[in-house]
Amino acid sequence: MDFDLTEEQRLLRDSVDRLLGDHYGFAARRGYLTEPEGHSKDMWGRYAELGLLGLPFGEEHGGFGGGGIETMLAMEAFGRVLALEPYLATVVLGGTALRLAGSAAQQSAILPQIAEGRMTLAFAHGERQARYDLNDVLTTAKANARGGWVLDGAKSVVVHGDNADRLIVSARSSGERDDPDGISLFVVDANANGVARRSYPLRDGTRAAEISLSGVEVGADDLLGEPGRALPVVERVVETGIAAVAAEAVGAMEAMQAMTLEYLKTRQQFGKPIGQNQALQHRSAEMLIALEQGRSMAMLAAMMVDEADAQERAHNISMAKVGVGQAARFVSQNAIQLHGGIGMTEEYAVGHYFRRCMVIEHLFGDTTHHLSRIAGRVR
Repeated sequence: MDFDLTEEQRLLRDSVDRLLGDHYGFAARRGYLTEPEGHSKDMWGRYAELGLLGLPFGEEHGGFGGGGIETMLAMEAFGRVLALEPYLATVVLGGTALRLAGSAAQQSAILPQIAEGRMTLAFAHGERQARYDLNDVLTTAKANARGGWVLDGAKSVVVHGDNADRLIVSARSSGERDDPDGISLFVVDANANGVARRSYPLRDGTRAAEISLSGVEVGADDLLGEPGRALPVVERVVETGIAAVAAEAVGAMEAMQAMTLEYLKTRQQFGKPIGQNQALQHRSAEMLIALEQGRSMAMLAAMMVDEADAQERAHNISMAKVGVGQAARFVSQNAIQLHGGIGMTEEYAVGHYFRRCMVIEHLFGDTTHHLSRIAGRVR
């Protein structure tokens, strides 16, 4: 298998790195955190100008028709600078739901607006009682007399759900709580009557929201795909999200490895750099090995997102989630330890990378959850 990047992919990687290198230093990021949306609207516009917001969409919708590798390259770059913008929520999660389940009219109405930076999305599926069980849905969708639907329920930890323009909401239109059938997806105006959002920062500074839906009316044309048949779409959206955050974690690990190596070379103790200590050299080498193992698993996930065999795809993406999660935990914990006390201060970047990696480990199922999924498939 050829793992070399094409010329277009190398140009994409270099362009994103150059943009973020010019505008996304650690001090600039701290400023972006204080903006009302918790991220930079100016940078969001720059992503649109570069074509990043339309990266996975077809040319007919203002995109470039990129695949898993292109998304991986963008997410790695975002991970290296701890980018705050809702790329994961809008382009990866919401965009994937629309690409997989949206009608031609829905795609034509929404995807070009995303590509141009004029609309953001959030994927509202998780609920408090469900933890990581994708078919555990209590939010209800009931048909009304006008041919539309009425949604009632609540969604939890909706990443970037506080400022999204539209919500992709899952709701049960038939069946019982854990039934795999009966789940439907809807596009909901985030400012519609009956939608309430409570915003809060996650541990790494990114934003999320608790969302309640009380008698929210949506039209028949707001239904994504067939009613009651949305679980396979939800699974694909989550798998695409796992591949994206795996790549982001690799970018964060790269940054921590480089910062730690530089610190070992410059931090003086007893008149010499602490990096001359052989035990610390061994620890740094182990960090590099873990990083490369994580990179390999992130590449596996990126290549598997378009795999037609659902069982093969789910198995490999769970393996990638476990592998990247373990690697990111090892690299980030060692980065903190090798930096000593300064690594835990707010003023120093490495602690922020550590927190982002810990949040990523729990997105879309933690390591224990995916190990259980893998074990369940062993015959």
